Amino acid sequence: MAEEILINVTPQETRVAVLDHGVVEELHIERASHRGLVGNIYLGRVARVLPGMQSAFIDVGLERAAFLHVADIWEFRQAQHTPESTPKPIEKLLSEGQPLLVQVIKDPIGSKGARLSTQISLAGRLLVHLPQDSHIGISQRIEQESERTLLKQTLTRLLPDDATRGGFIIRTMAEKATESDLARDVEYLTKLWADVQSRARSVRPAALVHQDLTLAERVLRDFSGDNTRRVLVDAAGAHRQMIEFAERYAPAVASCIQLHDGARPLFDLYAIEQEIERALHRRVDLKSGGYLIFDQTEALTTIDVNTGGFVGVRSFDDTVFKTNLEAAQTIARQLRLRNLGGIIIIDFIDMDLPEHRAAVLDALHAAIANDRTRLTVNGFTHLGLVEMTRKRTRESLAHILCEPCPTCSGRGEIKTAQTICYAILREVLREARQFNPRELRVLAAQSVIDLLLDDESAALAQLSVEIGKPVSLQVEPGYAQEQYDIVLL
Repeated sequence: MAEEILINVTPQETRVAVLDHGVVEELHIERASHRGLVGNIYLGRVARVLPGMQSAFIDVGLERAAFLHVADIWEFRQAQHTPESTPKPIEKLLSEGQPLLVQVIKDPIGSKGARLSTQISLAGRLLVHLPQDSHIGISQRIEQESERTLLKQTLTRLLPDDATRGGFIIRTMAEKATESDLARDVEYLTKLWADVQSRARSVRPAALVHQDLTLAERVLRDFSGDNTRRVLVDAAGAHRQMIEFAERYAPAVASCIQLHDGARPLFDLYAIEQEIERALHRRVDLKSGGYLIFDQTEALTTIDVNTGGFVGVRSFDDTVFKTNLEAAQTIARQLRLRNLGGIIIIDFIDMDLPEHRAAVLDALHAAIANDRTRLTVNGFTHLGLVEMTRKRTRESLAHILCEPCPTCSGRGEIKTAQTICYAILREVLREARQFNPRELRVLAAQSVIDLLLDDESAALAQLSVEIGKPVSLQVEPGYAQEQYDIVLL
């Protein structure tokens, strides 16, 4: 759990920094215009069933239709786990126009719509309620067997012994929880499910039935704990709402919530603004002098480790080993800060000794152990790369705060002025032969026009003679380097 939580609230967005021992471990941003959808429950309408893909598109009232795979349909899952049942294909489970209660399990990312499930889950502080299930599960992170047994027995005593009670999963935060703590969560989640059912009966399909908590409330529910010393929020209204929420669902944290009313902005005071800025850069410097390069693409994220200015003190192998060990720690933190998900490839510096590779892998496993998001590390490949996956549930920090460069359209590079000059010369020749104009005028960026007047002036003059037409040049200040036009006069 976090030692300190800083919350910056404005009408436009809420930003949260989670600190541990004074170091920023996580950054979360939620904008009012693009509030996350994960956890929202909708009464949807089946828009289209795709038997070939065993999936369906569901209209839930969003800009894009949401996606539902057969594996995320409750009846299909039930049949899979029942020996005497045979799972039905999606065309037997759904039909076009059918109303369907669904929950968002993954936000829309890029051009992809939200991903849905018909298995509803409602998260409380200590428990997750599964209304359609009857199973009682427990987080694997609660490792002590006696504690696991005690929590299961306590929860079972609190639940009615009938089919309507639903299932529950005991969250990691429930470790050491009292019976009254669990009872409070059971009461809250049971009432919440009753409210969801009531609203679903009163609305027409393609409507929102239940919206998940705000970012500030989720932070209190999920990130705060016994070792949370302080929750600082810089807006009086949000401060009151959070105290009210905490008194109902997290009374132990209520006394830790404080209002920051200093003259200096909260995120400036704790240098969070600089941390956000650094988290958007490709390069991350290591204390030793080495550095990392992060490249995020649609398919995967690559991380390259370099020794940089670190020369070590004993041998090259020792230098490489120490750089990779430090990189493993930094990579784990950067994954959380940047919220990178999907396939991740790490190119550690090549290590000859098997024991060094094993130690670096162990360091990586230890560094990601506290990550709240599920990760899988597959170890070193034959090429010496480490393959891993991190569950992608929301947009990365860069996707929230940035957009593709309008000049290079996200390529990260542009054509040189010389390349554009040669393209212009070819275009002038083509236009002159096709249309036989009286004169041709080239409109381009300053850098391109300068080159045409200087290094390429002889080529331009020769071209003008060849086509027998004058060619004039005009600087267009608003043009990017790759933009140009040929005007026929």
